[in-house]
Amino acid sequence: MKKHLLIPIACALALSGCRTATAPPAKTALPAKDGEILATVYDSGFPLSHDSYNAISCASDGRIYYVLSSESVDVGAQMYVFDPAAKKISHVGDLTEACGEKGKNTISQGKSHVRFVESNGKLYFATHIGYYTIRDGMETVGVPPAGHQPYPGGHFLAYDTATGRFEDFGHSPDGEGIITKNMDTRRGRLNGLSWPTGHFITYDLAAKAWKNLGPVADKGESVKGAGYETICRSLAVDPEDGSVYFTNSFGKISRYEYASETIRPTDGDDLVKDYFGLYDPKSPGTMGYNWRFVVWHAGDSAFYGVHGNSGYLFRYAPRTGRVDVLDRITSLPSRLSGMFDQFSYGYLGFDLGPDGETIHYLTGAPVYENNKRVAGKASTAKGESKGIEDLHLVTWHIPDRQYADHGAIHLPDGSRPQYVNSIAIGKDGMVYCLSRIHGAADRTDLIAFPGPLKH
Repeated sequence: MKKHLLIPIACALALSGCRTATAPPAKTALPAKDGEILATVYDSGFPLSHDSYNAISCASDGRIYYVLSSESVDVGAQMYVFDPAAKKISHVGDLTEACGEKGKNTISQGKSHVRFVESNGKLYFATHIGYYTIRDGMETVGVPPAGHQPYPGGHFLAYDTATGRFEDFGHSPDGEGIITKNMDTRRGRLNGLSWPTGHFITYDLAAKAWKNLGPVADKGESVKGAGYETICRSLAVDPEDGSVYFTNSFGKISRYEYASETIRPTDGDDLVKDYFGLYDPKSPGTMGYNWRFVVWHAGDSAFYGVHGNSGYLFRYAPRTGRVDVLDRITSLPSRLSGMFDQFSYGYLGFDLGPDGETIHYLTGAPVYENNKRVAGKASTAKGESKGIEDLHLVTWHIPDRQYADHGAIHLPDGSRPQYVNSIAIGKDGMVYCLSRIHGAADRTDLIAFPGPLKH
């Protein structure tokens, strides 16, 4: 296990509109302790930024593109780009404006809940609602206040990294947010799941056509009790034939067939594994037996994924329909204690590094003082953390099945990153994510630290 990794401290990057900001000289940071990684904090200049999920990727130009969410009815999510070489952040745009809805007084496009997928110099992604109304303890689509119109629906968008222009493909046919998205780049098809009812939607770039294939998770997260099912947060695209795989909270794997544009349950294994634990698929607060996130590994034409909460890594081979449970890739403290992750939905910070062989995973770890676990607030229906926890960087090398916990990540003031459900690994091995930052005004923003592949 790596002892510690030390990098310069927090940088304040004030920016407005489309200006760029350069990091000021570093200030003295608290020294990293043995077994800790010290992160750099960046200020994107968006004080309304709220918890972000996915919404960050490293593009082929080596720059890091990301979206900071907003809960405001009026102010939409903001997109930025970080240049690692110049240490500069540029404001790319407001997502409500990119969707052509500026000045229409509709509920804003407050989130992007998905990663960017690059194709022909464009970054494809989707928007989601960030303004909610709480009913019976559940988040529901926000009721528009006086003078506002209802949320128009999530959009599929593309951003051209050369011209700096957005391309809008329109909003979801059912008028819901888009909570899950992936892209078949070879065939030019965008695929998504809507929220809160969980419809499978597609957009064909060549035909310029949307399709709604109907609900795939009963009534999704639109109800409480009968009909409730957590919506899968990761669509697995097989680039070889264009198939798209996803799960439901009962652990069943379904397949969208590109040619026929139909959805059918697969005949192979499911994700109901004793190691994953026992879940009530009809109850909120966990992902049930859904996979949390999956990535395609070309080396063996298979998907590698993690089950949320239990933190077990598995391999799914679509040709044979077999699911193999490989290892528990939670942090070392979680492995030693035998505890599930404190964030009961599990973590989304899961991806392959630039070598195409090393899985990087940002996961929680219990905190102990005087050999006792530090307690914290109770969990909620959203699966929020039940206590104070450390954020650890874990890697798993696919060819030799080697697990490594590289230590806890701390911020320059000694605090811990929180609510991290995102990851992007730079071409130089630096790891980027979006984290809550505590200070005079709490916000979510970009942090970075060196990973094991940094050179």
